[in-house]
Amino acid sequence: RLFVSSWNVGGTQPPENMNLITVLLDDQSTEADIYVFGFQEIVPLNAGNILVPEKGEVVSAKWNSLIKTALNRKKKSIGDTLQKPEESQRIYPLDTNTSNITISSKFECLLSKQMVGVYITIWVRRELHDNISHLSASSVGCGIFGYLGNKGSVSIRFYLYETSFCFVCTHLASGGKKGDERQRNTDATHILTRTLFPAESVHHRLPRRILDHDRVIWFGDLNYRIHLPEATTRSLVTNKEWSILLQNDQVRYNYQNADFF
Repeated sequence: RLFVSSWNVGGTQPPENMNLITVLLDDQSTEADIYVFGFQEIVPLNAGNILVPEKGEVVSAKWNSLIKTALNRKKKSIGDTLQKPEESQRIYPLDTNTSNITISSKFECLLSKQMVGVYITIWVRRELHDNISHLSASSVGCGIFGYLGNKGSVSIRFYLYETSFCFVCTHLASGGKKGDERQRNTDATHILTRTLFPAESVHHRLPRRILDHDRVIWFGDLNYRIHLPEATTRSLVTNKEWSILLQNDQVRYNYQNADFF
């Protein structure tokens, strides 16, 4: 069971007593086995943070501390129902990262990756950890000059048993004017073409690009809009005119016209 969430926090730091169980995890009755958290704007997108991205590491550490506390509460798990492969079918880890996580934790941080305000952190049940391999991260800046990290993506890939996963946490270009969605499409295209992972290992030829993986989960603040005036949109929502809203949804339009999605 997989849980993926995305949150644009608007450059605000989390309070020390924030309860992520209710904010992000919805107090689920049954735990997932893998949790993927994506954030956008975990630091304000000012020149200092864009040019000196190390400033955001303290903030990301705060989020990870809160996530660790929330995940390692006592709850029922369905992980033991997963079908496990035979010993000969397993792919063993070549690279792992569990820094700052104690052995008593029920969930461990597999890997975290930050690019300015875009941040992804993946947590797995400790019992699954030895069945994860070929862990790698990649970031693509699409912001100022088309390369700085105020917009773009951070991606993490790994194998769970024999299945490859790629998680792409994204913050695309903003803008509500007609035609602004084309820049979002361009950003997404750059992410697809410029995201690269190591392709070789001792025993396997590994997927190198996003779409080479068996399972791809693309999420984040994509910034696509309902292409209608705000007052009209609010009125349609109030009246539950979902079909009209869908007709003017930029993601749906791009999908139908093969512009990107």
